[in-house]
Amino acid sequence: MSLLPPQGTVPIPIPTPSPPLGVSPSPTSPPSPPLDPPSPVVLLFPPHTPENVTPPAPEVTPPPAAVKSPPGSSSSTTFVALGVGIGIGGAIVLVCVGIFVIWYKRKKRKRLGMDEFGCASSQPQGPKGDPFRGPQQIIPPSTGNSHGPPKPTPPPGISSNPHPKTGVAFTKTTFTYEELALATENFSGANLLGQGGFGYVHKGVLCDGKVVAIKQLKIGSGQGEREFQAEVETISRVNHKHLVSLVGHCMSGIQRLLVYEYVSNRTLEFHLHGKGRPPVSWATRMKIALGSAKGLAYLHEDCQPKIIHRDIKSSNILLDENFEAKVADFGLARLYSETDTHVSTRVMGTFGYLAPEYALTGKLTYKSDVFSFGVVLLELITGRRPIDRSQNYLDDNIIDWARPLLTQALEDNNFDSVADPKLQKDYNSIEMARMVTCASVCVRHLARRRPRMSQIVLALKGNLPLEELKEGIQPGHSGVYDSYGSSDYDASYDTAHYKEDLIKFRKMALESIDHNTSEYSGPTSDFGRQPSGSSSEGLSNIQQRQQ
Repeated sequence: MSLLPPQGTVPIPIPTPSPPLGVSPSPTSPPSPPLDPPSPVVLLFPPHTPENVTPPAPEVTPPPAAVKSPPGSSSSTTFVALGVGIGIGGAIVLVCVGIFVIWYKRKKRKRLGMDEFGCASSQPQGPKGDPFRGPQQIIPPSTGNSHGPPKPTPPPGISSNPHPKTGVAFTKTTFTYEELALATENFSGANLLGQGGFGYVHKGVLCDGKVVAIKQLKIGSGQGEREFQAEVETISRVNHKHLVSLVGHCMSGIQRLLVYEYVSNRTLEFHLHGKGRPPVSWATRMKIALGSAKGLAYLHEDCQPKIIHRDIKSSNILLDENFEAKVADFGLARLYSETDTHVSTRVMGTFGYLAPEYALTGKLTYKSDVFSFGVVLLELITGRRPIDRSQNYLDDNIIDWARPLLTQALEDNNFDSVADPKLQKDYNSIEMARMVTCASVCVRHLARRRPRMSQIVLALKGNLPLEELKEGIQPGHSGVYDSYGSSDYDASYDTAHYKEDLIKFRKMALESIDHNTSEYSGPTSDFGRQPSGSSSEGLSNIQQRQQ
């Protein structure tokens, strides 16, 4: 057998590399004509050795990988593109989901008041045996007591979300109605703290354990959401040691609820006039007088905007465990005002504390608050109620009864005739003189002759001479009760005129009550649990006398 390669092919040297095939002929072969460019078959002819020589295949086709792309390459490219697309799409979806989760959590935190407490759930559970189911209305159970407080019920179709888009930024916590119902055990009568002219007050425990007082305002649909939030925002900015702090609020349909800090030791009225209560020491009375004066002075002169309380009374002075005074219900009367002129046809405040000019003008001013505070000071001094039906007609009003006694006591510097018998003459005469003088100038007939509350604070502390306080605004006058002024009206306005104005006010109050238009304050003693002679009892006496 011949070992030569087939004719027309060029042998490939085995030992060492050689120039490209088809360029140099083998030295043992005779010259041959120039060859065409080698075909792929020639170039890819496999090398062979002399030991094992086999004839080449008749036809040699190039492997598919060397000539063209494999059949699966197009599908692989499709899968790669599809994977990239899915990855990008998934990333976009994840980003969108993340943004939505963040937005939802912020909205939920804002709606449930998480900024303040961080423990409210979006679907709070109700009392045992009566869980709330989503937005289901809470229908308070009937107590069978026709005289009990009306339980606020959200109207049908009203969402419990209290955050309407009113455009007013509220800095305190916003509660849902369900949260407050849960906190008060569905506004249970067992948690009722009392009743006042502005609504019922219940004790509540929030989900974080914080004890609060929840006031249900008697406003109804007359107060718009935007106006309500604007007024509540004003109240929320007030921060003073001797003022009850606002914790938050709730709006649900026509319901308006305010959440306050809980003051544990009840009210001044309860400790002064409650049955079976031990006597309040003189030092404690001075402490309460000074603290409440500071709180009221802050409302009048230091906070922005300035606030007229409009319902100063002993039941609106709360006491903590150390008998530190905290003035409550400030700013609420403005929620009922129809205009900014503070003039209303409805009777505001509490009978027995109202200034005489209110019967003439229907206007409550800063000096009206001063008059009411003077009545509170008379309560602290004498231990009597503003209106005491156990006394005869001429002495049932604390101001009419005290005026001549205060004048004589200041002249004689002897205060036993006006001091509360429960004190058993155990009081500081210098401090008693200060308080008596302050009470005297606060209850002056003419509003312009009454001092500012900041002056009362200084006088009670002993930092303002009493003679200067007696003189008031009119320099050169020192009388406490004498009538002086520039006009004939001022000169002739005496106690008789005051009583005439008081009768006019009584008639106006009765007419207002008969027509069910009054916001007149009813009993509020011990947060409403014990009747107060300072309000409805006084009107009851009037009605009986007129019959």
